[in-house]
Amino acid sequence: MSDKSEKWFKAAIEAARRYGGKIMVLPKVPLKSFNEFSIWYTPGVAAVSKEISKDPDLSFEYTWRWNAIAVLTNGTRVLGLGNVGPEAALPVMEGKSLLFKYLGGVDAVPLPVRAKTQEEMVYVAKMIEPAFGGINLEDIESPMCFYVLDKLRSELQIAVWHDDQQGTAAATLAGLYNALKIVGKRLEDVQIALIGAGASNIATARILMKAGAKPGNLIMVDSKGILHPEREDMDKLMLTNPWKYELAIKTNAERRRGGIREAMRGVDVVIAASTPGPGVIKKEWVREMNKDAIVFALANPIPEIWPWEAKEAGARIVATGRSDFPNQVNNSLVFPGVFRGALDARVRTITDEMMIAAAQEIANFVGDKLSEDKILPTMEEWDFYPRVAAAVATKAAEQGVARKSLSWREEYERAREVIASARLMIEALYGKGLIKDLIYDLI
Repeated sequence: MSDKSEKWFKAAIEAARRYGGKIMVLPKVPLKSFNEFSIWYTPGVAAVSKEISKDPDLSFEYTWRWNAIAVLTNGTRVLGLGNVGPEAALPVMEGKSLLFKYLGGVDAVPLPVRAKTQEEMVYVAKMIEPAFGGINLEDIESPMCFYVLDKLRSELQIAVWHDDQQGTAAATLAGLYNALKIVGKRLEDVQIALIGAGASNIATARILMKAGAKPGNLIMVDSKGILHPEREDMDKLMLTNPWKYELAIKTNAERRRGGIREAMRGVDVVIAASTPGPGVIKKEWVREMNKDAIVFALANPIPEIWPWEAKEAGARIVATGRSDFPNQVNNSLVFPGVFRGALDARVRTITDEMMIAAAQEIANFVGDKLSEDKILPTMEEWDFYPRVAAAVATKAAEQGVARKSLSWREEYERAREVIASARLMIEALYGKGLIKDLIYDLI
């Protein structure tokens, strides 16, 4: 696996040099003569500006704002790399913007910033709000990411989303919905051990409770062991990480103590988003879980336990964060459709209920293909993205946070057209040779 990774690393560097980045800006209006600049720029543009000055919401009608988001980061927690800084985070944000366009038809602008504090991150987001219909927070260290997301969700009037929290949580919930269908268990009844208490698992715990899981049935483990109210660092956590502190108070009704093994004993589900393995979770610990155990080992690049080891130990359903194993739990299943629906509905916020609606739609899409090795769709099955968009847009209208009310069918058809158009544009540029071919012998 190391040799395979080295090949991808080499190919990525050569491709980055060849293409000079992954995205660019293109006009979307006709330019047949220079006279048309009198419409697109001066003097005609003044009339558009005057109209927007009377009603700022017209910026969603008359500018790119209806379809534009910022992918905002300070580069303090880049997946698999850590605190690499804003410049080194830029290629990752470019890649995310590419996924947004190809999978969701969204115009995403990579925006790494030199913000070192949570207050600076909030300030930057507030200052750029007029330019965008949404902000996707990305790769921000914990616990800063919790503060920034909660603050912006309450104070901005556009869609704000932290993919490492909400995207991973919604993808996990979607996979769990289907896994529970297969084993014949209910979310409100199962005991769930969450291994790791960083951004993704804290968000997962919060959304699980919102979706119907009993708080006392959740058992969370961080690097110091199981969270419980009597743990000696609770006073410190209350000050430094109130989000983790809140879960320590609410969860673990049995008041279990110990580490990963003690958290897993007799539970129905394990959701691990912790240290890359293998060996973080032992086979014998899986054997001590309940019958028809569900194991989500989501660390990258190596899961906490290899899927075949979990299966050998008795797990009935196993998921990882990798595409080369069955049941990939990945936030790329979530954020393109969520933002497509949020932008089309011109939402003022993204609610937990919208996340749950997205997870339900993703789970439902699998339909009669559902099996132990197929609990989630893949990115290639792209028709589920407009369905997620429709679920999000209709839930936003139902909750009164949408500027524009759309029916499920209206949004599905609109989203499908926008996404198909984006894919067609990329294919047309490639077909005309305006996007050069990848040098496949690098791979």
